Amino acid sequence: MNKTEPRLNLMDVIMLVSGSMIGSGIFIVSKDMMLALGSPFWVLMCWLLSGVITLFAALSYGELAAMMPEAGGQFVFLKRAFGNLTAFVYGWTVFLVIQTGVIAAVAVAFAKYLGVIFPSISEENGIHIGSFFISVSQFVAILSIITLTAIHTKGIKNGTLIQRVFTISKLLALFVLIVLAFTKLGSENYFSQNFSDLTSAVNYNEEKNVSTPLNGLSIFVFLGTALIGALFSSDAWNNVTFLSAEIKNPQRNLPLGLSLGVFIVTILYILANIAYFILLPAMGDATAATPEGLGIRFADHGRVATAALNTFFGNTSIYIMAILIVVSTFGCNNGLILAGSRLFQSMANNNLFFKQAGQVNKFNVPSKSLWIQCLWASLLCLTGSYGQLLAYATFSSLIFYIVTIIALFVLRKKEPDTPRPYKAWGYPVIPMLYIIITSLICLDLLIFDPKNSILGVAIILLGIPVYFLFNKKQNTAS
Repeated sequence: MNKTEPRLNLMDVIMLVSGSMIGSGIFIVSKDMMLALGSPFWVLMCWLLSGVITLFAALSYGELAAMMPEAGGQFVFLKRAFGNLTAFVYGWTVFLVIQTGVIAAVAVAFAKYLGVIFPSISEENGIHIGSFFISVSQFVAILSIITLTAIHTKGIKNGTLIQRVFTISKLLALFVLIVLAFTKLGSENYFSQNFSDLTSAVNYNEEKNVSTPLNGLSIFVFLGTALIGALFSSDAWNNVTFLSAEIKNPQRNLPLGLSLGVFIVTILYILANIAYFILLPAMGDATAATPEGLGIRFADHGRVATAALNTFFGNTSIYIMAILIVVSTFGCNNGLILAGSRLFQSMANNNLFFKQAGQVNKFNVPSKSLWIQCLWASLLCLTGSYGQLLAYATFSSLIFYIVTIIALFVLRKKEPDTPRPYKAWGYPVIPMLYIIITSLICLDLLIFDPKNSILGVAIILLGIPVYFLFNKKQNTAS
């Protein structure tokens, strides 16, 4: 096996963190959050809390990443703290649903919005293979995964160049949207109207057409549900740790890049939502004939950002936003595909995944790991909906974020003398706060979204017998 050469600098780390975080979520999930809470104030609190939670985790991960700058990142942290079983179950869940599920979901979103520009790319058009139907949209989603995978097999340089270009494009697009909105603050806008009442909140069930006023505990119940949208939009920030072995001066660049990347995206997300509340009525009218009249709560297909741009560009905004989301999702998947393969490579090198996944090609990249990831993510594009894939992946991710922060405490006690170039800021208070808050969110989801969260738990637990079967097979083979 060839030795991996560090080729990524601080800017690459920041681009990977922020580029992997910004997908399609920021442009669409605010509608669901408004349906859940019915309050601009509480929706903004959701985005702020999501950003703070993510930053708390990033600050803690920084210590682990600087302490163990090895390929595989989070997998390596868990193996060092808890041993092979926990590390395998994490890797199993990442392969089965977290990484590949998000890659598939983002690819599906990419194809969906490309279909706005090219209507022939739709879920209705396609071919029948016996009783099985593959839509053109699914085919394009799979093709995007294959294309990015093929690019990454030719070396890390191409992938990081794509990441820089697409991430800068996404950051600029969000910045332009924010600036345009803030130019309206001096004229007629909805900001004062939306924030005239900071105390009231109301949950709206769109299917049953039922509104339920929220107060006290009920606000926090639906706050947990609404947080899923914000947390999904902020997820994948940890992917850069999978590439630790390929980062120059990882002891400095990993913790700094993680913190800066998360901070930049959090600020942009909060400002983007303020922009929505400047340009659109929060509650809206379900019977309105215009995107502006529908507002945020009733935005057509959740296209809040499209409705916001409509106030400047009219119907052209549909195509402008479609292009932005196509760029955003393509860039997001570029980072996810690049990083995920390094995790499976690390698992293989530790005899916890298919042996072939650990092999590198002449470009010194784990090409077989890339193609294994590509195959499973492509199959996931043919199953379930965008929302289902994200629900399973987000809940499972939260569980392992908690376990990894616990690993920080375990390793402080288990390896007190191991050099730590960077120590988690605010330890032990900040990491403990993260564990408590995220555990409460998971509990909220188990109670109020049992279908998706219990399935997420089942996928994790299924990894335990699979580990022993895999271990037995490995021992027999040797």
